[in-house]
Amino acid sequence: MNELDEARDAATAQILCARSDTCLRPNIAGFFDEATNTVSYVVSDPATSEAAVIDSVLDYEAASGRTSNGSADRIVEYVAANDLTVTWHIETHAHADHISAAPYLQEKLGGKLAIGKGIIRVQEVFGKLFNAGTDFERDGSQFDHLFCDGEAFSIGELKGIALHVPGHTPADMAFIIGDAAFVCDTLFMPDFGTARADFPGGDARQLFRSIRRILALPRETRLFLCHDYKAPGRDEYAWETTVALQREHNVHVKDGVTEDEFVAMRTARDATLDMPTLILPSVQVNIRGGRLPEPEDNGVSYIKIPVNAV
Repeated sequence: MNELDEARDAATAQILCARSDTCLRPNIAGFFDEATNTVSYVVSDPATSEAAVIDSVLDYEAASGRTSNGSADRIVEYVAANDLTVTWHIETHAHADHISAAPYLQEKLGGKLAIGKGIIRVQEVFGKLFNAGTDFERDGSQFDHLFCDGEAFSIGELKGIALHVPGHTPADMAFIIGDAAFVCDTLFMPDFGTARADFPGGDARQLFRSIRRILALPRETRLFLCHDYKAPGRDEYAWETTVALQREHNVHVKDGVTEDEFVAMRTARDATLDMPTLILPSVQVNIRGGRLPEPEDNGVSYIKIPVNAV
């Protein structure tokens, strides 16, 4: 990322805000799932009550293989209570720590399912890992829409833009909506740092550049995070911060940290981390748009666990 690119992205955000006398401020409700440390969001336009659901969670019990909809039903209840119309179900990437509830929520609430165009590369990598066969399409067709870098979209009168922010995975996208940005698995709270970059297709150097792209947004931009793990010494979960706070205080990537310093830190840290508990079921389902593999001849869907392959 060079200075010209950073200036371009900051200018884009300023243009979005300048479309009215004041920057449009969406209503944002966060739903924290402690089992997976994941935050789902409902983002709505105060003027029209149109809404988007971002990164929903399907409850999954690994020991029994059973799914349930408690987390998703909290979103359904919120949408109904606030008389919202859902037009988008947005996945910031193919998550490795939880299964998406988007198909269930689409059935209940309507709306289009969308993800970044980089999902095609992720489908190629994991389609091979899971030996998914020729019936598994590797073209993103499981989703209603594939966002490209810099693509504009709307939620009612709210203006949004999708930014490709790879590094954690090749498909990560951040979404700027009004005065807020949903930054995918790039940044965590300033006292916890940044996302890992050691998954297939991940790259610490690319992650640093993606983060600097986000931090080129106006300093007052609200940042909403995918996860929180409570940094040592902090007793409460948190998932909202700002560009200014990240630039001043992020323990991994605040202003003054060089790209080489970040890459060395991130590479060493990632080497100590275990794989997420639900990575194999989660990715296997999420590359299918949150849909389980097709049932076999006994009517049961099966999730594969490749042995000694990861």
